[in-house]
Amino acid sequence: ICCANAGDAHAYGADKLTGRLDDAFSAWFEKSVFVLPLVSGTAGNSIALAQVCPPYGAVFCHEEAHIAVDECGAPEFYGGGLKLIPLPGENGKLTSGGLQERLGWFGIKGDHEPVAAGVSLTQATECGTVYRAEEIGELAAVARQAGMRVHLDGARFANALAFLEYTPAELTWRAGVDLMTLGATKNGAMAAEAVVVFDPDLVAGLSRRRMKGGHLLSKMRYVSAQLLAWLDEDRWLKLATAANAGAARLAGAIDASEHARLAYPTEANEVFAFLEPQLDEALRGAGFDYYPWPGHPGLFRLVVPWNVTEASLQRFEEVLAGSG
Repeated sequence: ICCANAGDAHAYGADKLTGRLDDAFSAWFEKSVFVLPLVSGTAGNSIALAQVCPPYGAVFCHEEAHIAVDECGAPEFYGGGLKLIPLPGENGKLTSGGLQERLGWFGIKGDHEPVAAGVSLTQATECGTVYRAEEIGELAAVARQAGMRVHLDGARFANALAFLEYTPAELTWRAGVDLMTLGATKNGAMAAEAVVVFDPDLVAGLSRRRMKGGHLLSKMRYVSAQLLAWLDEDRWLKLATAANAGAARLAGAIDASEHARLAYPTEANEVFAFLEPQLDEALRGAGFDYYPWPGHPGLFRLVVPWNVTEASLQRFEEVLAGSG
C-alpha cells in the first residue's frame, strides 16, 4: 500500500491500486461488485441516490437520516431535484410496516406526486442502532413490490458488522440491497469512502455522475490505498470492534449512574444518553467533548472513535462514579 506515494502512476483512477478495488471488495462481499472510490460520504450518498432515482422521483428514508438532516440538500441537488420523504421509526429505524403503510396511499395523486423510486437505510442508524439482516430483507421486499431500489448508507457499516458478526454479504446484497455507500473514514481512514454497486444494471453512467459532481480525483490512488489497507488483515473489524467495545463501556457506566440514562440501545460506537446538568458539566470539565442532540433537551450523542484509549475510558467511568 505504501507504493501509492512512490514512483509514477496514471491519473483519475487509472492507477494499479484503484484497479484492485473491484476484486478486493468482490472477495469481501462474496459477489462481483463495482466500486467507485470517493472522499466524502455525502458525495457517495448523493451520487448513489441519483443513480436509482429520477429527478421526478422520491426516496424514502428515516426522518433522522443523514441524507435528510445533515447533507444540506446534496441528495436533492445531485439528483436534479429528487424528493426525500422522511418517515418515523423507533430507535432510528424504518419498519417494513411503516413503509408499507406510507406506500399504501402514495401515488394516488398521479402526476402531482413524484414516483416512488428508492429506499435509503442507514447502517448503523443515526441513533446508534443496527438493522438486522431480517429487517433489511423485510424492507427490501416491500421496496421490490413497489418497484423501488434499496440503498444503504454505510458510514458505520463496519461497526454494524462487528456488532452483529454477520458477513458483509449477509447484511447487504443477500438481504436485498442494490448499492451502498461504504464508509472507512469513521473507521480509521483519513478520507476514504466508496459507492459499491451489487446490481450490474446500475453501473452504467455512475462514473460520469462522479465526474460531473466534481469528485473524480487526479490522485485517486491515495483514496484507493486507504480502502485496500482498511480491508487488509481485517483492519476494519479490529478498529470497529475497539470502538464498539468502548461505546459498550460508556453505556455501562451511564446505565449505572443515578444522573444519566440511555436513550437508545448501544449497538455500535455511538451512545445516546440523557445527562443531568451537573454530570454534563463534570464530564466537560474533565475534557470530554460530545454533542447535544437537536430537538431533545438534555440528550447528548457520545461517539467513541476507532483509536479510543484505555485511559480515556477509565477517566469517563471515574467521572460518572464520582458525580453526585
